[in-house]
Amino acid sequence: MFHPELIEIGQRAKQAARQLAFASTESKNDALILMSEALLKNEGEILKANSLDVQAAEEKGLKKSLVNRLRLTSASIAQISQSLKEVVALRDPVGEGEVWTRPNGLRIQQTRVPLGVVAMIYEARPNVTVDAAALCLKSGNVVILRGGSEALESNKVLARVIAEAAEESSLPSGCIQLITETNREWVQQLMRLNDYVDVIIPRGGAGLIQTVVQNATVPVIETGTGMCHAFVDRDADYEKAIPIVLNAKTQNPGVCNALETMLVDDAVAENFLPLIGEELRKNQVEIKGCSRTCEILPYAVPAIEEDWVAEHLDLILSVKVVSGLDGALDHIYKYSTKHSETIITENYTRAQRFLREIDAAAVYVNASTRFTDGGRFGFGAEIGISTQKLHARGPMGLRELTTIKYIVYGDGQIVK
Repeated sequence: MFHPELIEIGQRAKQAARQLAFASTESKNDALILMSEALLKNEGEILKANSLDVQAAEEKGLKKSLVNRLRLTSASIAQISQSLKEVVALRDPVGEGEVWTRPNGLRIQQTRVPLGVVAMIYEARPNVTVDAAALCLKSGNVVILRGGSEALESNKVLARVIAEAAEESSLPSGCIQLITETNREWVQQLMRLNDYVDVIIPRGGAGLIQTVVQNATVPVIETGTGMCHAFVDRDADYEKAIPIVLNAKTQNPGVCNALETMLVDDAVAENFLPLIGEELRKNQVEIKGCSRTCEILPYAVPAIEEDWVAEHLDLILSVKVVSGLDGALDHIYKYSTKHSETIITENYTRAQRFLREIDAAAVYVNASTRFTDGGRFGFGAEIGISTQKLHARGPMGLRELTTIKYIVYGDGQIVK
């Protein structure tokens, strides 16, 4: 049996979806602008609620990187508010498509329509509450939000503020809803709420994602963990390689597109590792290295097998010396989560081979993996980064929150 309150949330969502699917782009943009303004007007209440979450997280002894992901400031609220305005500027995908006429006179129109009701199950980052709501609303989808308990107080205020703003703009009541019950049984039931939910998108760590994938009966768009690699080729330009590695590892280590493993061509390991090693040490990065890395860098900690599969989400970098491009490809093939991989090289042939043979949502040459992001790709805020191959892959923006409907115009045609 489903909880009656959860059924009520589902019913409200389904009813709202019937109306929101036909909302004009203008009305959706008006709502987003009001939501953006409401966040700034309610900054004090948001920060007060967030401080309760941060204090509770620190008292529980959560990792500093997780606490930082949870924390909101005046600057971050302003940034979240601005991101809503950026979504306003994006093209509405609903109604896009193409038309063709068959020899029998049938006119067939392929058109994009909303998915319907999207359930988001996510962890500690409260900005996801607003990002998910904004993208779902602009693409004509109702959203049911279930954030992590660590951000509950922040999410309560954020969801209420933007939901009230959306309704004030004349969009249907229930188009943005937050599940505040932290009991895990609610999540289990939400994943089986097929009568009311059209798709579930989990966003968080590997444990959360696999729980949803393995237990949901509602269709799932799988967002993946980020075991991101950088391969420093023998023909790498060190003036590019060092800043790229530092940026990918240290700019924001607690996110899925941060670098977790650096692979170094054995032909340049003796020269390159001491250079990058000192820079990493200056940035308080702990190096967990293979035996060869530890020979070259005496301050490196010996790596164990788990270090090649661990998403550290911290100032920790696994480092391995490999036998050229083949060694790098073999390592990435074995350990990659198919998120983001980069090669640093001036050799065109090896760069092209890396691009061709690496199976990942985003593959780079001479650039930081930190660019795998909806905003960086020009999509505005993102709903998540999909590492699967069905329906959507990579940073998911507005278009990935729609599906296809065929509209067929006839004039009495029948099948003969």
